[in-house]
Amino acid sequence: MTIVQTASLMVLASGALHAVVNAILKAGKDKMSSRALIDGFSALLVLPVAFIVPLPHGAWHWLAMSWATHLVYLVCLVKAFETADMTVAYPIARGVAPALAAAVAVLVFAEPISVPVTVGIACVSVGVLAVALGRHVDRRSLGWALATGVTIAIYTVIDAQGVRAAPSAVSYIVWGFLSLGGGIGVLFALWRGPRFILAARTEWKAGLTAGFLSILTYGLALAAYRMADIPRLAALRETSILFATAIAVFVLKEKLTAGRLAGIVAIAAGAGVLLASG
Repeated sequence: MTIVQTASLMVLASGALHAVVNAILKAGKDKMSSRALIDGFSALLVLPVAFIVPLPHGAWHWLAMSWATHLVYLVCLVKAFETADMTVAYPIARGVAPALAAAVAVLVFAEPISVPVTVGIACVSVGVLAVALGRHVDRRSLGWALATGVTIAIYTVIDAQGVRAAPSAVSYIVWGFLSLGGGIGVLFALWRGPRFILAARTEWKAGLTAGFLSILTYGLALAAYRMADIPRLAALRETSILFATAIAVFVLKEKLTAGRLAGIVAIAAGAGVLLASG
C-alpha cells in the first residue's frame, strides 16, 4: 500500500468518525453547551500527552490562525444546527469546503492537482450539495451552513500547513486540541453561563464520547495531510456525508429521497475517482 493510499484510508476513517461527532452535537438540546463539553473533554484527554511530545516550534502562528478560524467555524456550526436539520446543514457545509480548500491550496500554496482529482472533487461537491438541496432551505439556515463550509475550507488549509511545519504530527495535534479545545470549550461554557451547568449534568457522557472521537477524527485527518496533497484528501474527507446520511436514515428515521440518493451516488463516484487517482 502506498503512502497516498494509506492517507486516503485514514481520511475515510476520519470522515466516518466526524459524522458520529456531529450527530452527537445535533442530538444535544443546548448545542453550544454540547460543543463546550466536546471541546473541553478533548483538551483534557490529550493533556497528559502534552508532557511527552515536543512543542510545535515553527507552527505557533498556524495554531493561532487555526484557533481564530475554528472559533468562527464552531459558532457558525452551532447556529446552522440550531436552524436546520442535520441532513440539510451538514451536507451544505461539507459540500462547499473541498472545492474552496482545493482552490486555496493550489492557488496560494502551489499544491499539485491533476485532472482526475479535479473531477473527483467536483463529483463529491455536487453530490453533497444535491443531498442537502433536495428540500426547502431558508436563507438564514443556508447562510450559516455556507459560512460553516467556508471556515472548514480555511482551517483545513491552515492546519495542513501547520502540521507540516511542526516537529511531528502528534505535536501539532496535541497542542492544537489543547489550545482549541481548552480555549473554545471554556469560552462557550462562559457564554452559556448557568445553562452550561444544567446541560453538563445530563450530557457529559455524550460530550466525553464525542470529545474522544474528535481527537481520533481530526487527528487522523491532520496526520494524513502531512503525508499527501490537500486537494484530494480534503474532498475525500467530505465523504463523511455518506455516513451522516446513514445515521439520519437508520437512526433518526429521516426519509431518503430520490435526489439524496442521486447525490450519494455522485459522492461515491467521486470518492472512487479520488482513491483511484492515488
